[in-house]
Amino acid sequence: MTTQALVSEIKKKQSFLCIGLDVDLTKIPSHLLEVDDPIFEFNKAIIKATHHLCVAYKPNIAFYEAYGLKGWKSLEKTINYINKNHPEIFTIADAKRGDIGNTSSMYAKAFFEDLDFDSVTVAPYMGKDSIEPFLEFPGKHAIMLALTSNQGAFDFQTLTTDGQPLYQTVLETSKRWKNSDQLMYVVGATKASYFAEIRKILPDSFLLVPGIGTQGGSLAEVCNYGMNNQVGLLVNSSRGIIYASSDFDFASQAAQKAKALQSEMAKILADYF
Repeated sequence: MTTQALVSEIKKKQSFLCIGLDVDLTKIPSHLLEVDDPIFEFNKAIIKATHHLCVAYKPNIAFYEAYGLKGWKSLEKTINYINKNHPEIFTIADAKRGDIGNTSSMYAKAFFEDLDFDSVTVAPYMGKDSIEPFLEFPGKHAIMLALTSNQGAFDFQTLTTDGQPLYQTVLETSKRWKNSDQLMYVVGATKASYFAEIRKILPDSFLLVPGIGTQGGSLAEVCNYGMNNQVGLLVNSSRGIIYASSDFDFASQAAQKAKALQSEMAKILADYF
C-alpha cells in the first residue's frame, strides 16, 4: 500500500485508528477456547466488527510466537483474512526486528513475501545495514522505533549526544538511508510534548502512535503536536478495544470502543482540514 492510498483511506473513513491484535488466550472470552483456533476466531470477530472504523491492524508478533507453530498459523490465517476481505486495510507486523545484512533480509522476506504485511516495525540500534534491507521491497514500509511510550525510553533515547537527544540523531540519520521515503516511525502517545520537535525533523513522515487509552496518552495532544497536512498519524489502541468485554458480546463492545475513538478522530479531522 502506498502512503497516498493510506491517506485516501483515512479521509474516506474519517479515521486514523490502528487496532492492535495482541491476543492473549487468558483474556479472550472463554467460549472461544472450545474452537480449533481460538486466536483466529477472536481476531476474525474483531475485524468483522471494526474494519469500517479503522485503517490499520497491528498484530504484535510476540503474542503469536508465544504459542509456537499454532500461534504462527493463527497469525498467517489472520493476515490472509485481512488481505482477502479488506485489502484497503494497512497491515503492520509489530515485530521490532533488526539485525545485520542477510538476517534482516530474511526477516523482511518473512513478513513482506511470505505473510504479505504492508509494514513491519524495526529497531535501529544496529544502524542502516539493519534497516535498509526492509526498504528494498517496493510498496512496503519499515516503521522504525523513534521515541517509545515505555518508562525505559528515558534510559537511552533522550540522552544527549553531540548536543541533541539521541532519538533526534537517529531520526536525522535515517533520512539519509536508501529508500528512506518508505520509512515510518514509532512515537509513543505518552511523549506528546516531543512531537513538535519530531515534526521539525520529519514534517512529512507517518508516525505510528501507541499509548492511547490504557497507557494514558491523549489523542487531542498527539494531534495538536503531531498532525501534518496529510494527517501523518496512525494512532493505535489495543487492549482498550479488543478486551472491552470478555463475554459473548466482545466483538460488539470492541466496535463501540473503536467507534468512540473514530468519532473523536472525525471531529479532529473536521477542525484541522
